Amino acid sequence: YYVKVPIAHYSSSLLSARVPLILSVADVVMTKGWGLSLYSSPARETKYVENPKTELEEGVSRLRHVMEPYTAWCQDLYTKAMPKLEKAVEHGREGYEFLQKPPAGFYPRLGVISFAGIIGLFLARGSKIKKLVYPAALMGMGTSMYYPQQAVAIAKVAGTQLYDWSLQGYIAVEALWKDTPKKKKSGEKDKQTSLVKNS
Repeated sequence: YYVKVPIAHYSSSLLSARVPLILSVADVVMTKGWGLSLYSSPARETKYVENPKTELEEGVSRLRHVMEPYTAWCQDLYTKAMPKLEKAVEHGREGYEFLQKPPAGFYPRLGVISFAGIIGLFLARGSKIKKLVYPAALMGMGTSMYYPQQAVAIAKVAGTQLYDWSLQGYIAVEALWKDTPKKKKSGEKDKQTSLVKNS
């Protein structure tokens, strides 16, 4: 026997409809709890069903997978660049504070050093190398007049660097010089052995 229940409502977020609901007597009995065992639970067959993805979700998913290496690269670049940027900002603040309250005689010294650089540019007309060397040399001389201790420390470091570079250059030229005669001699020996074999 079937018991007819008038109508149940089914509604969704986008559509609503009226659906007739038909229950059997057994269903009514089961819902009221009659005939259930106290020691066993009814077997439930549940199955997880994933909602189908829309085109927009699939597009966003594909875009995320394509952009993943680039976002990782950007994050790596950010983590490497951020400490350097913070240091640069800190140096900028220190420089600004220094220029707000400079030591006595700072601006006249800065003027003399800058004027030496301008004279170097004026004297270096014509050659690009002179335009690099003359202003730097004259500004260095002007700076060393006002700051001799710092100039001596920089000269020591620069001197050791120049010595290391000249030594490396000497070794490289010596290696090239020694390799070329060996190649020529081995080439001459090969020619002599081929001439002996031909005759």
